[in-house]
Amino acid sequence: MDRREEKYADAFREEATELLSDMEGVILSLEADPQDQELINRLFRIMHTIKGSGAMFGFQEVADFAHHLETMLDMVRAGKRPLTPELISLLLQSKDLIQVMLSSGESKPQEISEQKEAILTRLKNLDNYPTTNNSTTPSATCSINPPSPVKLDSPIKQQEREDAGDAPRPSSKQQQKALTTWRLRIRLNPKVMLSGLDPLCLLRELDSMGECVICAQTDQVPQLDDMNPEECYFYWDVIINTKAKKEELEAVFLFVEDESQISITQLADESGWEGEPKRLGEILVERGDVTKEQVQEVLAKQKKSGELMVEAGLVPQSKIDSALAEQKMIQQLRGSQQGAETIRVSTKKLDRLINLVGEMVITQAQLSQTANRYQDADLLTPVENIERLTNELRDCALNIRMFPIESTFSKFRRLVYDLSAALGKEAELITEGGETELDKTVIERIHDPLVHLIRNSLDHGLEPPEERLKAGKPACGTIRLSASQSGGEVIITIEDDGAGLNREKIRTKAIEQGLISESDNLTDSQIFNLIFLPGFSTASKVTDVSGRGVGMDVVKQEISKLRGSVNIESQPGKGTKTSIHLPLTLAIIEGLLVAVGSSHYVIPLTFVQECVELSSQEVERSHGRHIIHLRGEIIPYIRLREIFGISRGDEKMPAIEYVVVAMVEDKRIGLVTDSIIGDHQAVIKSLGKLYEHTEGISGATILGDGTIALIVDVRRLIECAYRQERESLVGVV
Repeated sequence: MDRREEKYADAFREEATELLSDMEGVILSLEADPQDQELINRLFRIMHTIKGSGAMFGFQEVADFAHHLETMLDMVRAGKRPLTPELISLLLQSKDLIQVMLSSGESKPQEISEQKEAILTRLKNLDNYPTTNNSTTPSATCSINPPSPVKLDSPIKQQEREDAGDAPRPSSKQQQKALTTWRLRIRLNPKVMLSGLDPLCLLRELDSMGECVICAQTDQVPQLDDMNPEECYFYWDVIINTKAKKEELEAVFLFVEDESQISITQLADESGWEGEPKRLGEILVERGDVTKEQVQEVLAKQKKSGELMVEAGLVPQSKIDSALAEQKMIQQLRGSQQGAETIRVSTKKLDRLINLVGEMVITQAQLSQTANRYQDADLLTPVENIERLTNELRDCALNIRMFPIESTFSKFRRLVYDLSAALGKEAELITEGGETELDKTVIERIHDPLVHLIRNSLDHGLEPPEERLKAGKPACGTIRLSASQSGGEVIITIEDDGAGLNREKIRTKAIEQGLISESDNLTDSQIFNLIFLPGFSTASKVTDVSGRGVGMDVVKQEISKLRGSVNIESQPGKGTKTSIHLPLTLAIIEGLLVAVGSSHYVIPLTFVQECVELSSQEVERSHGRHIIHLRGEIIPYIRLREIFGISRGDEKMPAIEYVVVAMVEDKRIGLVTDSIIGDHQAVIKSLGKLYEHTEGISGATILGDGTIALIVDVRRLIECAYRQERESLVGVV
């Protein structure tokens, strides 16, 4: 395989993996509603795309296997075969096998062959499976159609019916329910056919998705002497009336989009077209085929605009025909919505962009500090503009890295499906807040901790069906996975309606392992959080799912690395709730810059509520206790100087100190500093391996003068302070 073929093969693997992920979500949704025709059609289109594209890019084994699945799905779509739990299980196993075939097909041929034969045997043993020989994928050869508006109707649809098992198509009246109208302009790479891809197969894929008008454009075709027969000079305008979403239209071009120009614009949604239909000239201007001035010049001649533009040589007749086809279809509708263009960007490029923006923020801070030092009005104005533009660029770059957490949530539906079957339990996963956005790095790294927590909920939390029925609960347990944003944090919760945690069992186990003493008076929350300690487990036996005491330890470590926290609440017989607090991003944060002696610290603004003065007289009135009275409320405080071991030397106690009042999980606590400098954009830098486990510090940032400021991990700092206080009290006793 040469480099070009390998490039296309890699592109197919990448995009097919995305399709398979989508396929898994659709199958699990069909488990809850097997009669959802839209989901069945979507599943069929996914398999059809994998089959066709697999054959084009040399993955014939994948294409042949997908063809059998497509045949069965077409029977389901036609109502000839019910979507039973057995078939759903087979489809999930088939999805997993295709994934293996894509990733390691050459290294595991025997294993793959055995799994494939086992699935096909079970598939053929299902009722109503066709006995005709459909084991090979039909040829994808096509003929060139003339460059005029054509509807790919009976010949192509007949070929697809032969390919897929003679499935009936919905009538035109059925197709017009809840339809959306789209305009596509398809400019493929001229060398696309050298990779084995037939452009007309893409057009057939579009035609199968709804009422479609396709117009070939030939103005780029050269003279015969200059023509290379292996290159594609055509491009196409397509107007389609379909139930498909934009993502499904984009999926047709997954394997050619990187080197092609695919424009997809929504013309009208299911509500229809309101107001007057667009004129011919307006459509051509919107497409970029002519300018507004050219249209006005032609209209001034008081003739038909289409005829005049053809006579003037501005556009060929084929483009006029294409625009007229769009105009005619839109006249049948009422309501429009313009679609947005999207592009695919490498994550490495995004990471590089964030790094550059971070360095720009540091440089901008240095520039602002220099300008303030000289107080030159001619310098201050442009520096202020640079600061404003840098802030906007920073926000824009960070927003690019934000992704909905739904992409992670959807993966756990399969986990619950497989694990509940393995444990002999019934469980339902309910997800909420999937639209909540989080930094892509945080999303990637939170996956494993969430897997551990969901597995524990299934194995330890939910009872077997017979026990739940005896307890007056439904046989099917519920795991609720939700996400929400609060300030600069995202809160993810995993809640089950199982038996809950056994407080006394956890306490007894902790005493046996020497983690606590019998005299320790711990709250329920403190006892429940003991399960995060290394090696701690109350499981009576080790299973394939859990019981080794490593899962929850991993959860705690990974979340701490993300500068987050985790907390557990539980009620006996009612269930357990685990809450995870995570920062929105790991790249740049807004913080409050403070000073303690000659050292600088940044406190994330997400925790800061207010700042107050602490006088020496108030310290004396508290008689050595670290508390302040603030508007009738008693608030404990931590001295950063004491907890970080910063000596005053010969310095005297200042008359005024400053307390930063922080809110952590509904509790207020003060952080005492020598002075408060002000707001600061902190570009987070890691501390390195020697200091990565330093308590109370989550990173560092570079200030405008080049000095280093440490970023305070408020939660860990409070935990450290409480632990030191308990140890000191034990020493007194």
